[in-house]
Amino acid sequence: MTYQELFQQISTKRSYLCVGLDTDIQKIPAHLLKTDDPIFEFNKQIIDATADYCVSYKPNIAFYEALGPKGWESLQKTVAYIPKSHFTIADAKRGDIGNTSGLYARAFFDKSSSGLDFDSITVAPYMGSDSVTPFLAFEDKWVILLALTSNPGSADFQRLDVEGSALYENVLRTSQTWAGAERMMYVVGATQASDFEKIRTIIPDHFLLVPGVGAQGGNLEEVSKFGMNKSCGLLVNASRSIIYASNGTDFAGKAKQEAAALQQEMAIYLDKYL
Repeated sequence: MTYQELFQQISTKRSYLCVGLDTDIQKIPAHLLKTDDPIFEFNKQIIDATADYCVSYKPNIAFYEALGPKGWESLQKTVAYIPKSHFTIADAKRGDIGNTSGLYARAFFDKSSSGLDFDSITVAPYMGSDSVTPFLAFEDKWVILLALTSNPGSADFQRLDVEGSALYENVLRTSQTWAGAERMMYVVGATQASDFEKIRTIIPDHFLLVPGVGAQGGNLEEVSKFGMNKSCGLLVNASRSIIYASNGTDFAGKAKQEAAALQQEMAIYLDKYL
């Protein structure tokens, strides 16, 4: 999916919502455990319920890897089921020496190799350019670099002063020499809303993947006000607040209500700040 195609989806749906498929076998409704593939059945119903209100889906790969081969199979079926109109993110947070990163890229981008064909993958930039560029070797695929995350420990390294600016700012500046806004996004946590103005002075055109809205307490209006650019430039992720809105047989209906409410709020901010 191209930059312009993603912006078109946002404009058409009046939404920049990404639904995180952090599907935990210990949290899904009990009645689904009787099905042949409980993880996929849960995801399928969540996708059916929320597809009209979001533009992206983000499976967190750890929830599938933890289940071994059956989890990988559930992930393959989930990715194949997501409508082609939606931007898919492998939230895998990979990043290693070049030949290893190349294999990680094949795992998530080369359907003939692994059965998966994501549009993008989250990547840790700590090991530098040669750990990131193998992902960019796949044409039309996106890299989403971790920049400023929403977890409490993010300040341990990401805010360290490096020659007068925070380490995360150096990540933003340096990585722009690896790829432009058409191929690279950045993870910026919603709980770091006060930093969005500064971040937009460094990367005015790039999309930001913003976790932390919903269960983690991030403020959607602040993120939208300070993070939006002329192409919206935001994919705001909500996971638990949507997919676990209910643990009963009405879980899909409750997920739909939560996604619809976020979409309606986003439509207001698109009119107000875009």
